[in-house]
Amino acid sequence: MRRRKKTEDSGFNVWRSYSDMMAGVLLLFVLIMCITLFQAQKNYDESIQERDEKIAMQEAYTQQILTQQNELDEKNSQLLTQTNQLETQDAQLAEQQALLDQQASQLALQAEQLTQQQNTLNAQQASLDEKTALLASQQQKIDDIIGVKAEVVSALKNEFSDNNVSVNIDSKTGAMTLSANIMFDVDKAELTDEGKATLREVLPIYCKVLLDEKYKPYLAQIMIEGYTDPDGEYVYNMELSQQRSLAVAEYLVEIQDDFLNSNEQIDLQNYLCVTGCSTSDPVLDANGQVDKDASRRVEVKFRLKDDEMITELSDIMSETKS
Repeated sequence: MRRRKKTEDSGFNVWRSYSDMMAGVLLLFVLIMCITLFQAQKNYDESIQERDEKIAMQEAYTQQILTQQNELDEKNSQLLTQTNQLETQDAQLAEQQALLDQQASQLALQAEQLTQQQNTLNAQQASLDEKTALLASQQQKIDDIIGVKAEVVSALKNEFSDNNVSVNIDSKTGAMTLSANIMFDVDKAELTDEGKATLREVLPIYCKVLLDEKYKPYLAQIMIEGYTDPDGEYVYNMELSQQRSLAVAEYLVEIQDDFLNSNEQIDLQNYLCVTGCSTSDPVLDANGQVDKDASRRVEVKFRLKDDEMITELSDIMSETKS
């Protein structure tokens, strides 16, 4: 019994030892599990933290990428805008270049036209200078003739005065007026003896002065003009005035041998001009009425070359204006 009890005690102790061992193993297992769980939790927490950190970093990186992408998009947009602006500017520059080329072409054409105009102006200026010199020359000649005319009138008056011959000489024109009442009978064209005597006295003096070598270069014409009063028909008076002026001219040619040499006679024939003026240019009295006696007259006058020069001067002026 005791052995059995001892055996039983021994078996109980073994079981107890086994139990204790198992408990220790279990405790160890639990401890290991706890440690493992703790380490796993720690690792998990660290993993979670690392994941969160990575997520945060990824979000930050993503945000950075988005920011950079936005900046890049903005820059691309700006670049596109700038590209469009550059294209627009290129188009404007091309348009401006075309306009500049057109303006350059126009300027070249205008420069050519200006050159042509300048050449034309130079030619016109040369022509104008030539005409100006010619005008000055003509003006000088006219001034000389005007002075000569006054000198001739003065010479006529002095010559008649020196010969004690009283005659009506116009102070401006130098025309010598002879009364028809003295030289002709009424409605007649034949010279009376008194008329011939008057002409023989005055014509030599008048013609000698005009044919003087000093004045002859300026002389254009020696004119004998007949005038009548307004009575009667115009045609009749025209014929009568013409016949009377012709009668005076014929008498002048008849007596020219007495006071002119052969050369002067030729000059006289070249210069002599006869005109019948009928009733034109009547003489008026102080009241403005026609003085019939004074209107019946014969005028011996002269014309210098000023008319020709004035005509030539007028032509030059007309050419200059055009």
